[in-house]
Amino acid sequence: MARFARETLKTVATLLIFVLAVLAALIVWDSYVTAPWTRDGSVRVQVAGIAPQVSGQITEVRVVDNQYIHQGDVLYIIDPFDFRVTLDTDKAQLRQKAADLQVKRMQAKRRQHLSDLATTAEQQQLYVGNAVQARATFDAAQQQVAQADMNLKRTQVRSPVNGYVTNLLMRVGDYAHAGTTNISVIDADSYWIDGYFEETKMAHVCVGDRAEAALMGYRDPIVGRVQSITRGISVSNAAPSTQGLPNVNPVYTWVRLAQRVPVRIRITDVPAGIPLVSGMTATVTIRDAEARKSGSWLRQRFASLADHLVDIVHGPQLSPGCVPRIGDENGATVTLPTPKPIAPLNLEEINPGLAPDMNTPPRLR
Repeated sequence: MARFARETLKTVATLLIFVLAVLAALIVWDSYVTAPWTRDGSVRVQVAGIAPQVSGQITEVRVVDNQYIHQGDVLYIIDPFDFRVTLDTDKAQLRQKAADLQVKRMQAKRRQHLSDLATTAEQQQLYVGNAVQARATFDAAQQQVAQADMNLKRTQVRSPVNGYVTNLLMRVGDYAHAGTTNISVIDADSYWIDGYFEETKMAHVCVGDRAEAALMGYRDPIVGRVQSITRGISVSNAAPSTQGLPNVNPVYTWVRLAQRVPVRIRITDVPAGIPLVSGMTATVTIRDAEARKSGSWLRQRFASLADHLVDIVHGPQLSPGCVPRIGDENGATVTLPTPKPIAPLNLEEINPGLAPDMNTPPRLR
């Protein structure tokens, strides 16, 4: 009897160890192959590359490297002397054009009140045309003054965002070229996290899921939500060869590496004391089970384990509405309007009534 009990105990122990080994293997397989987590995550941010809109020598730099600045703060100043001279010159020309317009308007008006014995329709037409030309010249001078005034204001280069000046290399005396970036500002309001998940784990990633990103060197994770999933990544086989033929790379049929898909995570909470630095690496974990289920922690764990075991055996189940389909409200396609050519205008549409019949006096505008 004792021998039978020992043999039974050995058999039960062996079966128990086998079941635990299989269960451990399934859990390890699920953790490394299908569970929605990745060590390939990084902090990302938008960087505003600021370029001056006018050229000139830098006479003053008002920021230092890594300084926090607000939107609209002056970063540096370009020598305004030439632009101030241009503005004063254009204002003087504007006064000249205004006086010329006033004189020609009065001359045309006088001709309009003269009888046919003192003037002719041709002279009236000539003076009215001179007044219209003076008006056009005056309008052009006004635009030149507005442009010169704007260029003078642009000598003060301002920050378009709230953020941090980074990698500042300029100094007083450098020459700033219009359209050439010479200072960068990190947008402090645009931080997000990119998690690069293997395609075998994408069935467990849903828009709106809670995500945790643990940075290297910090214990408390950054909390966020899955905002969007990238809809396209580069395919090396799609690149044409030198002769225009498809360039297909050979692969081993028994080894197939899973592609990684970028997932954008919107940051909702950053623990105190953790600085956000673009480029920092993170381990990103999607907490979909905790976000969708209710009940005790132990019940959630068992339910999550059961779901994962079912996924291993039968494949992952897709959740309806998990990722927006192409063309719906969150992924709507937009078609840019095609500009239509403008029909040319004739002279009568530009200045109506300026050139009537020879015996009809023109209208004063």
